[in-house]
Amino acid sequence: MVNGLAHAAILALMSAKMSGSWAATDRITTDFDRSVTVYAGHENHTTGKALLFLLECVSILALTPSCMTPEQYCQDKAASSGSSFYYSFLFLPPDIRRAITALYAFCREVDDVVDEVREASVAQQKLDWWRHELVQTFAGKARHPVGLELQRLVEPFGLVHGYFDDIIDGMQMDLLQTRYASIEELEKYCYHSAGAVGLIAARLFGYENRATEQYAHDLGMAFQLTNIIRDVKEDSGRNRIYLPQDLLARHGVNEAFLMAGEFNSALHDVLQELADHAEAYYESSLSKLPDVDRWNQRSGLIMSSIYRSLLARIRKHDFNVMDGRISVPNLSRLWIAWKTARRENKRYRRYMKQYAT
Repeated sequence: MVNGLAHAAILALMSAKMSGSWAATDRITTDFDRSVTVYAGHENHTTGKALLFLLECVSILALTPSCMTPEQYCQDKAASSGSSFYYSFLFLPPDIRRAITALYAFCREVDDVVDEVREASVAQQKLDWWRHELVQTFAGKARHPVGLELQRLVEPFGLVHGYFDDIIDGMQMDLLQTRYASIEELEKYCYHSAGAVGLIAARLFGYENRATEQYAHDLGMAFQLTNIIRDVKEDSGRNRIYLPQDLLARHGVNEAFLMAGEFNSALHDVLQELADHAEAYYESSLSKLPDVDRWNQRSGLIMSSIYRSLLARIRKHDFNVMDGRISVPNLSRLWIAWKTARRENKRYRRYMKQYAT
């Protein structure tokens, strides 16, 4: 059974590689995950070792030479997501843009494991594989295109292995936990899913003052809380309720109500309270960013402007996130990004003029 599945995977991936397409390989890998799901539940399955072997086969074959480089793979992964983060990358120097794109591609890879792989045991095996790939990446032996891109950043940017493991811990929380008792428990999740990302990104952008790390942490927390508010309907449909249980109980909102996609004044009050908590993190982050590092951290400031615009739109809709996904249009995101970059450029020039005198 194992050999048969591995052989099928090899043939499929070789066919994809002959077409010279990383994207085709990525799709086949996803289809393969679904096929392995059937085998993962077989009573003769031996503690996941066979499954891990199959995933190794997929990963190694996916890294044979093709016309798409690891850099191009990461760019494609970032651009295809349609995320607001992509707009903040446009105003960075090419080398920094390439670095932050690799980080974002890594986040998309591990996030997709949780969102797209239906069988929890298969998703767990893939997260375990990514943990091993991180070890290989920091040892200079990466095999995945994202690992290969990150590998070249480890020494020059002083990347911290633990922060990447923290991100995977956040993905693992999504596999094991679907409810959060309190805001404190939710904040732990927010750190792993976004705060750690902010700390890595701050290193890639560059900073002189260690206080910038606290800025990056708080900004990541604000982003994740904003995402949670926006995605209440979508997450509830996946049986994931990130809104703190004690907050829901205090306002009289039950799970059945959320699952049904209903909205009332009680849910409004829950989301407003969480939005105020997010705003406090935005304010805290900006207050902790030293002037000396503002220009290097401009990409985060652009994202802050875009995400606060999203939160403002949610407020304008009276927090009714159940009628449809609220978002900032692409043209508006680009305008906000340009406006923020221009503002920070002016501020940087004033700072340098004062510093020179």
